[in-house]
Order: sequence, then C-alpha cells, then structure tokens
Amino acid sequence: MINKQVTSISDAVADVFDGATVMVGGFGEAGSPIELIHALIDQGATNLTVVNNNTGSGEVGLAGLIKAGRVSRMICSYPRTTNSTVFPELYRSGATKLELVPQGTLAERIRAGGAGIPAFYTATSVGTPLGDGKELRQFENRDYVLETGLTADFALIKGARGDRYGNVTYNKTARNFAPIMAMAAKTTIVQVGSFVAAGDLDPEAIITPGIFVDRVVHVADPAHESALVAKGVTYP
Repeated sequence: MINKQVTSISDAVADVFDGATVMVGGFGEAGSPIELIHALIDQGATNLTVVNNNTGSGEVGLAGLIKAGRVSRMICSYPRTTNSTVFPELYRSGATKLELVPQGTLAERIRAGGAGIPAFYTATSVGTPLGDGKELRQFENRDYVLETGLTADFALIKGARGDRYGNVTYNKTARNFAPIMAMAAKTTIVQVGSFVAAGDLDPEAIITPGIFVDRVVHVADPAHESALVAKGVTYP
C-alpha cells in the first residue's frame, strides 16, 4: 500500500544535497513550513538556491536558514519586508545573490515549470531593469518579455491536513504558493498539522493530490513565525 508518511522531520529532509534548488512555501508567515526549514538547518545542506516570496523575518525559519550561511542565492519578490534584517546585510556584502522577480511573474514561472512549459511572455518588467537582457517580442503592438519556467529539486511546504497517500489540504491563504511548488519540484515534502486516515479527506476538498507529494510528516502544533519573532527567538 502507498504510504508517504515519514516518522521524523529530520528524515523528511535528510537527502537535500549541497547546491540544491529548494522552493519554500509561504506568503510571509502564512504557510511557512518553519519546522521543515529548521530541520534543513540542522541537516547542514549548503550553497542552496531558495525560491520564496520573501526572505523571512527575524532570525527564524527562512531568515534563520539564510543567517546560517546556507543560501547562496535567493529568487523572490520581496527581499526586504517587516522584520527582514538578515538578508539585506548579506546581500549588500555580496555573501548572498538575489534574483528579483515580480510576484505575479514568480507565481507563473513556478506554475509553468510544474506544467512543463519552458517559457512564456509577459508584459510585466518591460522597460525596467528587470527586463534588461531578456528577449522581447511584440503581440498586437505591445511589448512582452520572455520569462522561463522555474523548477526545483525540492519543495518544502506546509499543509493543514494530510494522509498517507500524500493528499493535502490547506488553511485558507496559507495555501498561497504551495500547490504550484508541489508540482514544480522533483521531491515535494509536506508538513501537516493533522494526519488523517486514508479516505477521511473529502476528495472534492483536496487541493494538492498525492501524485505531487513524495513525503508527509506530521507536525502537531506548528510554530508561527510572528510569535517566534516577537519572543526574540533565533534558530539555530
């Protein structure tokens, strides 16, 4: 029988290798897989390229991974947000590189990667520094810039409920980038707050089907980034 459940958070990320591209779900703290990211810090993989909407807050979660020197390149839309203190300094020092991508373009690049679409045209970034050096083409007398699809070696995402088949549901806006990241990664790892028996999830409510998920780990009472930041927690 199919069983994608792994028993520990450390086992879930054990094979993330140096130099891997890792997509990390979350829009700010909503849907951020804090425990998976902390397990990745403990695991030790380095020289990572990370795809996320932002660069984390405080010194926990994604910001903690960046602070630990494990991320050599960020692909994101908002590198500096509230309580974003780690990445800006590392970027200015040249320790971490940045590929800045408009948020809608970022989402479409991930979706395209998961759908097997190598590239697409968009009007976003035309005539700006973000469009410099990219192929331009006109459609109906309007310029469009060519953007490539994004794929990853691993995706770390957070779900609300999951089963042993890898079927996952989300808590409202905590869904954000997770479903498309699950499609775009070679190995998708999901932490869920509630692990249920096979058949307990309403098929009509499943957002990410198990075909796109490789591992599910149960994390009861997951941490919230804002609460950790407010307490001044750092990791590691």
